Amino acid sequence: MSERYILFVCTGNYYRSRFAEAVFNHGAQAEGLPWRAFSRGLFPGWVEDNSDLSPHTRAALATRGIPLHHTGSKRTQLTREDMERAAHTIVLKKTEHHPMMRKAFPELADQVEYWEVHDIDFADPAEALPEIEQLVQNLIEQLKRNPEGNFLRTGPSKA
Repeated sequence: MSERYILFVCTGNYYRSRFAEAVFNHGAQAEGLPWRAFSRGLFPGWVEDNSDLSPHTRAALATRGIPLHHTGSKRTQLTREDMERAAHTIVLKKTEHHPMMRKAFPELADQVEYWEVHDIDFADPAEALPEIEQLVQNLIEQLKRNPEGNFLRTGPSKA
């Protein structure tokens, strides 16, 4: 089976989506799954500092022994091409991101999976990052049982 892609999306592609991407890639590689993740942001320019990765994400990955090469090297804007490349897209917080998705990609906004993981202004990283980790581990477990990913909801371009 050829490699397939999961896309994780959050606001800035700085904290939550990058953590999910790294945890997924590390776990999928360890399990020998033909899946890889990449991540994007709806508004990657909103981050006030010039760093490309949240220090919370960096520290959490280090604590877990997950190398940084499992996440992208910089914050990246979400494009239609990204969504078409992905077999499945997961957006990290429905109440926050669904309106943004409807504005940016109205025909695709309801074709993605939404989680409900709070950003740092509503949840401490010590709470949010383990929640993401558990959701990603659940996804990996599902893919181990069904490597084709037939259980995943897909957009119209992948039907």
